[in-house]
Amino acid sequence: MNRFIETTVLNATKAKDVTFHDEIQTLWKGYGRILRIGLQGCAHESVVVKHICFPKQPHHRKKSHSDLSHARKLKSYRVESAWYRQWSALCDDDCRVPACFAVKQQGDEVVMVLEDLDQAGFKERNRSLPWRQLIVCLRWLAEFHATFLGKAPENLWKSGTYWHLDTRPEELKALGNIPLRAAAGRIDTALRRTNFKTFVHGDAKVQNFCFTPDGNDAAAVDFQYVGGGCGMKDVCYFLSSCMYEDECERLEDELLDTYFVLLKKAVEKRHETIDTTALENDWRSLYRFAWADFHRFYKGWSGYRFNPDPYSERVAREVIAGLSK
Repeated sequence: MNRFIETTVLNATKAKDVTFHDEIQTLWKGYGRILRIGLQGCAHESVVVKHICFPKQPHHRKKSHSDLSHARKLKSYRVESAWYRQWSALCDDDCRVPACFAVKQQGDEVVMVLEDLDQAGFKERNRSLPWRQLIVCLRWLAEFHATFLGKAPENLWKSGTYWHLDTRPEELKALGNIPLRAAAGRIDTALRRTNFKTFVHGDAKVQNFCFTPDGNDAAAVDFQYVGGGCGMKDVCYFLSSCMYEDECERLEDELLDTYFVLLKKAVEKRHETIDTTALENDWRSLYRFAWADFHRFYKGWSGYRFNPDPYSERVAREVIAGLSK
């Protein structure tokens, strides 16, 4: 732990000293690490520090891809810093996020001092979810989308999600599905034209949710790709992160019905004038567009040759057919 981290933590928490530090994980492609730091003489037993250290030269085989990927990562950390400085405090207990104590930059280093969600009672992590916890995450997403409905994503991504078309030209170029590649811009345009814009988490996979031991509440982390958009992007990506495709297909209507019940309740708490039926009609019609949008990225990124029958392929074909009518 370097002096910059230690000084930032002590100043932010008013602690007398640090007692330990553990590395929770390294950041993608060596851009830093996440630490848990123990504290002495203050109200907090520990904090979590996200320490970003920008490499001077990104290491990838293809220079063009390296430069683009590097620029995207740098912007993602600027966005996350802005999220914690400017927006995260608007999240209440219904869409819990870690409290932010400080965001400091020194040269090529950024230090974010965040609440330790383990100490706050959100100790559990899961890769697959029982139905009850799946609904808990859908409730979190509904509350989050309702909280930021109608807000302009100042200092965030104009269009959130890490797979957004404008930031992924290499993956689009690599996409072998010619009809999907040709339709990618129109799919993105349909999602952008929603009448009910909100913020999307942008990386709402199950691994970015933390749960209470009883499984009744969740908090979310990792806001590098938060920005404007249609809430369906988060919903389809979350479901695909914790369920098999056949389950997503079989339970699609039930899961969407559940989400929209939760969304309507969340919107009614915060926005007296928004027509929740119009909101549901608009977003529900875009669910499969959001699914096809992510499938476009994933297929181009992975190079995986999908069997023509699975759900994602059929959804993409149906969306493309609908665009041509």
